Amino acid sequence: MKTIALIGRPNVGKSALFNCLARRKISIVHDQPGVTRDHIHAVCKLGARPFEIVDTGGIGAEPDPDFAEDTHFAADVAMAAADLLLLVMDGPAGATPLDAELARRVRGSGKPVVIVVNKIDNDRQETLLADFARLGFDDPLGVSAAHGRGIGELVERIASEVRLEEEEPEPETAENIPRLAIIGRPNVGKSSLVNAILSDRRTIVSEISGTTRDAVDIPYEYRGTKFTLVDTAGIRHRSKHSTSVEVFSVMRSEQAIERADLNVLVVDATQGVTMQEKKIAGLIQKARKAAVIVLNKWDLVAKEGEDEEILKAKIEEIRGDLFFLDYAPIVVLSAKHGTNLPRLFNMIEKVRQHAARKIGTGELNRLFKNAIERQAPPMQGSRRFKILYATQLQAPKGRPFGGIEFLLFVNDPKKLSDSYQSYLSARIRDHCEYPGLPIAFKLRGRKVA
Repeated sequence: MKTIALIGRPNVGKSALFNCLARRKISIVHDQPGVTRDHIHAVCKLGARPFEIVDTGGIGAEPDPDFAEDTHFAADVAMAAADLLLLVMDGPAGATPLDAELARRVRGSGKPVVIVVNKIDNDRQETLLADFARLGFDDPLGVSAAHGRGIGELVERIASEVRLEEEEPEPETAENIPRLAIIGRPNVGKSSLVNAILSDRRTIVSEISGTTRDAVDIPYEYRGTKFTLVDTAGIRHRSKHSTSVEVFSVMRSEQAIERADLNVLVVDATQGVTMQEKKIAGLIQKARKAAVIVLNKWDLVAKEGEDEEILKAKIEEIRGDLFFLDYAPIVVLSAKHGTNLPRLFNMIEKVRQHAARKIGTGELNRLFKNAIERQAPPMQGSRRFKILYATQLQAPKGRPFGGIEFLLFVNDPKKLSDSYQSYLSARIRDHCEYPGLPIAFKLRGRKVA
């Protein structure tokens, strides 16, 4: 759902306009400037498709060309969280110096902007719009939140600016077909897994380590969803590379991790996690890529009547060894016998579905508030880390397995410790799971005027 933020200086009628779009009296409307302090969210259903609207506090109590700290912060929050900015102004008051400064800032945001001139209660007041044209935006729109005048036209304008109508699907190209890289150290069964998936001996399988020299791209379709499988050379420690050919093979495998949408890390169940698996997992973590761990050759480990106990112990062992890749789910299978192969693609589909999930801004801020009340950040000097506002960033288009990233407006980014960052990530996963997907925080501190 698209997010539309209402911003402007105090007492221009943002809250009245917000209530008008929401068709409910949510924000407090009062003549006193600065009544709205927190960000208030609602859904507007006046048009063909709904969109989220956000009411913000008034920015700047009086004209200030330098913008005080709080003014900078409020403007940054609104601009970062929204797909479209409605810059609301007071028609009878005319374009003030603070309006001009706000217009300059929103123009620099790179977001689409609509100038909404409020308190245009009748046709005679339409002439007041000319004063706002000098701010450099096309077609200022006159409305009256108090009387509902021009609201329908505003909703249509919003729909055209952010394309609320059903978008046509992007044409299918090799670039937007998800790439699944099958990676791991030599002889763990990567090529056997690819062959089992394809039900075809498309790649060479051998007991000799290092048989696969190149990263091979193979088209594949599973239940109507197209993928590109990337079979890679086994990644060994650089000190063990016997030839220059093998050095380049490993380099291509490492590049495959970077260009993959999701990495399938294959581990030999008979040998468990070695130092090389840990290094490969480290490359995945560093690249912030989606991942699934495959525990292969399970048929050589399981014993009749003891499968469940052995499996539980083995998974706990893998989790302990690859603790830094804890977001990656584990699928146990046998590529040789084709056992449990559907589970792998069911898990990949689950990861894809979760990658499209977005936590609402209000819900997210309540989640962080509860997490901090449950366990406060540690003191650093005389201050604690504080989250002032949070929003989830949209995944880049064409990345169906893109990582989950949150933009946090904070008092001081340096106050967030690694351990507390892990704690916040865990609370997000408690709420929304996000299997197979890395979670990242982008921090923005208060700007000092």
